Amino acid sequence: MAKPVHLTGRERTFQENEIIVSKTDLKGRITYANRTFLEVAGYTEKEVMGEPHSILRHPAMPRAVFKLMWDTLGAGEEIFAYVINRCKNGDHYWVNAHVTPSRNTKGELVGYHSNRRVPDRRVVEEKILPLYKSLKALEDGADNRKDGLVVSSKAVADLLASKGCRYDEFIATLKHA
Repeated sequence: MAKPVHLTGRERTFQENEIIVSKTDLKGRITYANRTFLEVAGYTEKEVMGEPHSILRHPAMPRAVFKLMWDTLGAGEEIFAYVINRCKNGDHYWVNAHVTPSRNTKGELVGYHSNRRVPDRRVVEEKILPLYKSLKALEDGADNRKDGLVVSSKAVADLLASKGCRYDEFIATLKHA
């Protein structure tokens, strides 16, 4: 059974010149976390090594966006996404994430690498929050988690089809919209 998620409602930020970096294995277990990651999330290196990256999952983050991310990465492609993460103490922070598959010298997929930068606040407030709230409402309003994921994933697919673009292209256009 999952532990209850404590939330403080306080947002943490980091500097424009800082980059949060982490690496995971193929199962999403953390194999590297830089100093900025540890400071912002409030964990020690010992606490995160080998743990699933989902320890940062904030309950306001739509599961459909994570499904899209894993589907994209599974296809060997990179993805850009706005993500709200939860700190160890229940605070939260927003990032503009760039996640890429990591390969060894033979070209075999061995894990994932994520660089996260300070997001554009206007985009978060005006575009991402309304989108994510609507996706979460679809997920939470369904009879079960599986149906919620199906409905919200369809909403994302319909949005992208209406824009005639892929998710990374959609994210890139938000700054200029």
